[in-house]
Amino acid sequence: MKFNTKTRYGIRTMMEIAMQDPQQGIFQKDIASKQRISFKYLDQIIASLKAADLITNVRGKKSGYVLTRRASEITIYDIHKAFAPEINIVDCLSEMVDCEDIGHCAPRDLWKGLNDKIIEYLRSSTLQDLVDKQLRYNQEINTPSPS
Repeated sequence: MKFNTKTRYGIRTMMEIAMQDPQQGIFQKDIASKQRISFKYLDQIIASLKAADLITNVRGKKSGYVLTRRASEITIYDIHKAFAPEINIVDCLSEMVDCEDIGHCAPRDLWKGLNDKIIEYLRSSTLQDLVDKQLRYNQEINTPSPS
């Protein structure tokens, strides 16, 4: 299973926004530069995050982006859902697939269990968890090693 680029870049975008002053936000050009995402592609990511009501402009157009709620209240699953309606590690788990073996297929039960664990993990992981971890990494990088 592989998460699509929009989901991965969406998480990076949300982290960048979450690490900014919520009174000012961050401009799209700055997100693009810091996260090395093309401005044009970031347009699509920003649009999806806004449509999912995860971010907004702090003071209307031509202003920085901010989160619509605290980072501790936004799960990684929320961000994923901005780009894909569901997670299915195999096709037969999709509601769009009609399979006559549902209910008596051991491999499907295995995949469903794993799928449920992935969703549970993403729902239990918050944007704040990622921000805190990134800040620790940043601090380690900027801390001189003892001589």
